[in-house]
Amino acid sequence: MKNKISYWFLLGLAVWALIIFLRKSGIFIPVMSNYFTDLITVPMYTYLIEHLMNEVLGYHWKPDFKFILNSVLYLSMLFEVVCPMLSERFTGDILDMVAYLVGGVVYYFLRIKLVNFFKCEDM
Repeated sequence: MKNKISYWFLLGLAVWALIIFLRKSGIFIPVMSNYFTDLITVPMYTYLIEHLMNEVLGYHWKPDFKFILNSVLYLSMLFEVVCPMLSERFTGDILDMVAYLVGGVVYYFLRIKLVNFFKCEDM
């Protein structure tokens, strides 16, 4: 990771901030507001944890498929089951869970599997 935050992560934060700003301004883009933020949640969550573990705490850790699947389950239970029971502001939606899963699987194959594939070819 070379001691710097990924441009993709920063772009994700910028998009997230833009969507929140648009919502607060009364502009609602259905697919973007409803599912895009959920789609990038697991990749951003996983990348942030990986960055903190490796660059801040000094470990050499890579997320595996089990970690990503557990993250999908955790975030799905928290934001789609528990939070809607505690507040009317949250709504439980199965498509949000699917977005978490798709984001996690895409992240796994593009970031983890693809990086490992290219490392093996360089040897």
